[in-house]
Amino acid sequence: MTSPEPQSPAPQPPEPESKDRVYRSVPAIAGGVLLLAIAGWLGIDAVTSGGGRTPWMALAVLILVVPLVVAFTLRPAVYAGEDRLRIRNPFRVIVLPWGRVASLKSAYSNEVFTESGAKYQLWAVPVSLRARKKAARREMRATAQARRGRGRDEGRGSALGMRAGWGDGLGAGPVSGGPVRAETDRIMDELRGLHEARHRAETAQGEVTVRWAYEVVAPAVAGALLVLILLVVG
Repeated sequence: MTSPEPQSPAPQPPEPESKDRVYRSVPAIAGGVLLLAIAGWLGIDAVTSGGGRTPWMALAVLILVVPLVVAFTLRPAVYAGEDRLRIRNPFRVIVLPWGRVASLKSAYSNEVFTESGAKYQLWAVPVSLRARKKAARREMRATAQARRGRGRDEGRGSALGMRAGWGDGLGAGPVSGGPVRAETDRIMDELRGLHEARHRAETAQGEVTVRWAYEVVAPAVAGALLVLILLVVG
């Protein structure tokens, strides 16, 4: 009798790769789609029904306007991974290993600073002063409600404490469950947390790379030249 051949262990399924967190501006995307629809409607109408140089001028304007609308509305995005931050701005793509990031700051715009002092704006995470004021008002209302509720609990606790000998420990919790933050400020908090957690990792080191988006720049420049030539020719 022959002994059965040993069976090879079943292959283990590959571990899922960690996906980047993607941040984009929903209002910008909605506005971009609306602008493209309007430009397409007006431009196609001018090309099909216009006379003289109008169709050529409309076509040149479309070649100029469409890439710019896409660049400033649909294109911007921020990809935050375990090892790097990739920023897709209107005309450039910047890849920043977390080890090269010095800080992320928010003022009138959200920006990232490298250790060499370079600054890059996060177009996909715009600052909204209105959203900040709204979040501050919500935080004030939540704090006031929490304090009123804590005051009622302390009153009941004092009455019970006078009878049972305890009451000083009630109402000692936090004023609110946490600060109310605007959406873009919350995103920046997440990016700062990821930077703090990963900037010393060995896989998060490397060089900063910047690439120009020629797929956007070239059509826009071509459209501008066509418009200029048509205006000069008259």
